[in-house]
Amino acid sequence: MTSTVLVVTALEDFTADRVIGALNEREVPVVRIDPADIGRELAFGFRLGPETPVWGGRLRTPSREVEVREVTAVYYRRPTPYTTRFQHLPQQPRDFAVTEARHGLGGVLNSLHGALYVNHPHAVTRADFKPAQLQRFAELGLRVPPTLVTNEAEAARKFAADHGRVVYKTFRGLPCSDDGHTGAIWTQRVEPDTFDDTLAMTAHMFQTEIPKSGDVRITVVGRRIFAQQITAPDRALDWRRGDWDELLHAPIAVPAAIEAALYTYLDSFGLVFGCFDFALTGDGDDPEDWWAIECNPNGQWGWLPDAADIAEAFADMLSTEVWKETARHGVSRRP
Repeated sequence: MTSTVLVVTALEDFTADRVIGALNEREVPVVRIDPADIGRELAFGFRLGPETPVWGGRLRTPSREVEVREVTAVYYRRPTPYTTRFQHLPQQPRDFAVTEARHGLGGVLNSLHGALYVNHPHAVTRADFKPAQLQRFAELGLRVPPTLVTNEAEAARKFAADHGRVVYKTFRGLPCSDDGHTGAIWTQRVEPDTFDDTLAMTAHMFQTEIPKSGDVRITVVGRRIFAQQITAPDRALDWRRGDWDELLHAPIAVPAAIEAALYTYLDSFGLVFGCFDFALTGDGDDPEDWWAIECNPNGQWGWLPDAADIAEAFADMLSTEVWKETARHGVSRRP
């Protein structure tokens, strides 16, 4: 039986393009779909019963067709939200169509028997909460900045008084505006005298500012690790807010204790891939120099200098029988 890699993502996805290119070089069959294309651009018929206890059936796009039992690995990237497909409908039928598509088509795609998921969307959802990330980092012995999650101005003022310079971070990115424009709220220093009763409206996260010498982005793919020290020319508090073309990158060795903790972190969330951000307070030789900030379980890496090597690591994992056999025995498979 043919072994096929299913890539689930939007049409424009430069990062996925890199991985598909690496798979094509290996002559690995690939089918790329965006579930939000459901309709004429994406048709399917799945069956299950007493004689066939796992889902089977055909998944068809204008250019590809695959029997889902032949899918041995799923690269789940960044598909278009179902709401985009049905946005022309009134609210009630729109909400109904979105829910049915997510639970029907999505339910089958998330339950492919024995397939390796990189990463499974359920695992991504679990691992996407910053409080859970920080707690797991701390449990694994990694250094984390003192952190406060609160909606009380007095608690925020006391935290600042206890810890000195404090920064504010969002839990998630800024949603699109009504006109479809996107924006961002970067990590920023805050002054205690600005805290007032408006904090009561929602949750806020404050952290002690780490006197960092630099930042490190670590991309972990399976048991391969890629680390780049990132320096903004203006020494910005948050390197993401400037011109990424001006960022300075340099490979950096990750201490063995940090590397082992990252593998354990991924395993604990049922992940096989993650993008970790660290703040560095020294030259990086001592594990005590490394402060864990967050892990994006579906992060971007296509812009990094070692992106070609990272793409090869993804292709190796998606097409290697060792990883697929591991998935069948309970690691990195459907949660």
